[in-house]
Amino acid sequence: MKIKKAVIPAAGLGTRVLPASKAMPKEMLPIVDKPAIQYIVEEAVRSGIEDILIITSRGKSIMEDHFDRAPELEARLLAAGKQRQYDEVVSIAGLANIQYLRQKETRGLGHAVWCAKSFVGDEPFAVLYGDDVIIGEDPACGQLCRAYEEFGLGVVGIKEVAPELICKYSSLKTEPLHDNLFRVTDMVEKPAPGKELSNYSILGRCVLPPKIFDILEHTAPGAGGEIQLTDAMLQLALSDGMVGVDYTGVRYDMGSKLGVLQAIVEVGLTHPEVGADFRDYLKKMSCTL
Repeated sequence: MKIKKAVIPAAGLGTRVLPASKAMPKEMLPIVDKPAIQYIVEEAVRSGIEDILIITSRGKSIMEDHFDRAPELEARLLAAGKQRQYDEVVSIAGLANIQYLRQKETRGLGHAVWCAKSFVGDEPFAVLYGDDVIIGEDPACGQLCRAYEEFGLGVVGIKEVAPELICKYSSLKTEPLHDNLFRVTDMVEKPAPGKELSNYSILGRCVLPPKIFDILEHTAPGAGGEIQLTDAMLQLALSDGMVGVDYTGVRYDMGSKLGVLQAIVEVGLTHPEVGADFRDYLKKMSCTL
């Protein structure tokens, strides 16, 4: 079954990138000349997604403005003969059918996804975490959607994490299937030392069957007193099994200051307008380090 709907949870406070996120959502932090959330929406669209629900919270209406038309700006661009910029601005509003829903209480990622129940209906759907920008020729979300179509099971995007860092993430029990695909049969969130199942962790993307909503409805608060999506996915893994996709592409954690800097530098180096000049600048700067 083709995946046509996606949910982007973007209600978090962004405390790791304060004070930048005090008045501006972390999802709107720019990577060169586009906000992080636009890269995520573009990835979803490239993956065949047609309908997107962005889960927001108080103070994040600027995201809605970004994906809306801007008549005054558009008129000024046309009057100034800036056709390319006009076309680019207008195209943002036509990327996909985007809807918004406020998560009125910060009760965790699991609760944010549960809020999308009426939007999703009885269909499988993708979840693209609002903190994670993944850039590559083959969109990561699309790689997961293909795995869902092949196996008909929930799918998680996975990457290997350094052993000393796995305690900050989830840890998965995996068995190879073929190529970069794995069967996932168990998982633990933020494992204590010695309790790791592997160095594979869920990072940034998943495709879930609609039965996840019934599981979430009966999932008790977990780590941090919040409803954890990982706890619900564990029930899927134990009952039906899940598939892990060690996706290609570079992931940037836009909820961390270092991740933001890495994204700006690495995307900036390949940017068609400024890439060459930026590379020269970095070479000069490197001599002073």
